[in-house]
Order: sequence, then structure tokens, then C-alpha cells
Amino acid sequence: MLADDLLAGANAAANFIGVTPRAVYHLVEGGRLPVVRMGKRLYFRKSELERAFSTAA
Repeated sequence: MLADDLLAGANAAANFIGVTPRAVYHLVEGGRLPVVRMGKRLYFRKSELERAFSTAA
């Protein structure tokens, strides 16, 4: 289900991938992290974060 796969905000994404929120913002700005923007909020899919970090290593 999509709701189970969705993380709201940089803090949630940072906790999920084990980095600081500042690092999440940096990765988003560099286009290295998949994100959906709705207004000022950032939303991340857990499955896409896992994929992004499993191929980066």
C-alpha cells in the first residue's frame, strides 16, 4: 500500500536511511535522492530510497 511506503519530511527520510536531515536536503538539491514535492513539504517512498542506496554502493 502506498501509505505504508510513504515518508513525510526530511527528518523521516533521514531516520530511515541513517543520515542527517541536512544530508537529505543536500542529496535532494543535487538530484541524487528521489522526492515528491507538495508545496513546501517533501515526501519520499521507502522503496525508492532503498533502491537509491542499494545501487549507490
